[in-house]
Amino acid sequence: MKKLEEYVRSIPDFPEEGIVFRDVTSVLQEPEGLQLSIDSMEKLIGDIEFDVVVGPESRGFIFGVPIAYNMKKAFIPVRKKGKLPCETIEQEYELEYGTATLEMHKDAIKPGQKVVIVDDLIATGGTIEAIIKLVEQLGGEVVKIVFLMELAGLEGRKKLSGYNVEAAITYEGK
Repeated sequence: MKKLEEYVRSIPDFPEEGIVFRDVTSVLQEPEGLQLSIDSMEKLIGDIEFDVVVGPESRGFIFGVPIAYNMKKAFIPVRKKGKLPCETIEQEYELEYGTATLEMHKDAIKPGQKVVIVDDLIATGGTIEAIIKLVEQLGGEVVKIVFLMELAGLEGRKKLSGYNVEAAITYEGK
C-alpha cells in the first residue's frame, strides 16, 4: 500500500502562480487512498473521549461522516448560511476577499458535549475558528481538531492556538 501523501495530487501554479494546490479528490478516487485517509484521521483522534463529530461542508462531510460512523458517534453538519432547515446560530468569518457566514442547528450541540472537528485542510484557520465559536456558543467543548492536510506556511494553527490540532499530512509551504 502506498503512503497517504502519494495519493495527493499536487498541481503547481493553481489557482495562481507560486501556489501548489493539494487536490483531495485524487485521494477520494482511489479506494486505498480513501481508506487510508479515514484510518489516518481516526488514528489521530485516538482514544480521546468525545460525544460528536462536527464537520463543515463539503469535504468535512466526506471525512467526518465515516469517522463518526466508525467511532459510533453522531455527526453534526456545519453549512453555509441559508442551507439548514431548522433554527440556527451563525458565525461570520473573514475570507481572502470579503466575508462568509457558517450556520449550525441551534439544537445540534448540547451543553457539556465534547466535540471533535474534522475537515480536509487547514490553511488560514478561519473556517475552523468560526466553527469553534459556534460549538462554544452552544456550550460544547472542542477536544480535538483533525485535518487530512495542513498548509503550514499559511499559519492556520495560530488562530487555533489552545486547541489540540493534528493533521495526517503537513506541507511546509502554502
